[in-house]
Amino acid sequence: MDTMIFSFITIALYLGGAVFKGMQVAHKMHSPKDALGKILIAVALVTHAISVYGVVVSSDGINLGFFKVSSLICLFMGFLAFTAILRDKPIDSLLVILFPLATISILLSEFMPTTSEPLDHLGGSLIVHILLSILAYSVLTIASMQAITLLIQERELKKHHTIGLIQWLPPLQTMEGLLFDMIWFGIVLLSGSIISGFVFFDDMFAQHLVHKTVFTLIAWLIFAILLWGRHYLGWRGRTAVKWTIGGFLALMLAYFGSKFVLELVLQKV
Repeated sequence: MDTMIFSFITIALYLGGAVFKGMQVAHKMHSPKDALGKILIAVALVTHAISVYGVVVSSDGINLGFFKVSSLICLFMGFLAFTAILRDKPIDSLLVILFPLATISILLSEFMPTTSEPLDHLGGSLIVHILLSILAYSVLTIASMQAITLLIQERELKKHHTIGLIQWLPPLQTMEGLLFDMIWFGIVLLSGSIISGFVFFDDMFAQHLVHKTVFTLIAWLIFAILLWGRHYLGWRGRTAVKWTIGGFLALMLAYFGSKFVLELVLQKV
């Protein structure tokens, strides 16, 4: 069966899930034991995985082009979010953003032209590095979404708005604790990605890698300073949000900045 069919099934499930989660947020219908909702998310992730496999893996090798990787990262984000939901973590509101984002990534991966040549010489060590990198980016992207939600929640509480989204979200302290849990997990994965890069590549500062290496190290430093500030200076609230978003922007430039310039601007495949 053509994997494009699975792409459209996934899009339908994601859009339906976004509408349903949006209604939950609007009407405070939170149901952590909603078995049907979890089953639908699981089915969407399976069909998304089949879709990603169809656009990334071919007889010519593995295609890690700009749009293909975007869909793969959204898939990883979906699995991480689903794992958190199974553990009853309060991240349901993030799905309202994640589902439409994943839908866009699937459409782009299916219909935008291929921006890079398939790779047929990926060794085990390189695959480990790529997986660690994608996992780190996925976790820290979800953390940035959590940070934005936290910022909105804090602003609304200061205005004494206690209805709508604020009424549905968990307490501010719970949301903040979850944010730092994500950042800790993300920086561990990012550290593994950086270490594996220096171990497996002969020169991480070679011309085609220097941009990614520098911005990845900057992102790691930003998140490390944030965790240090949290532990020793009690950073929280807006300060934590600003550092989180700053680290995410550096990471986004590392993972997508160079690919965007090389593949879409300069068209070097």
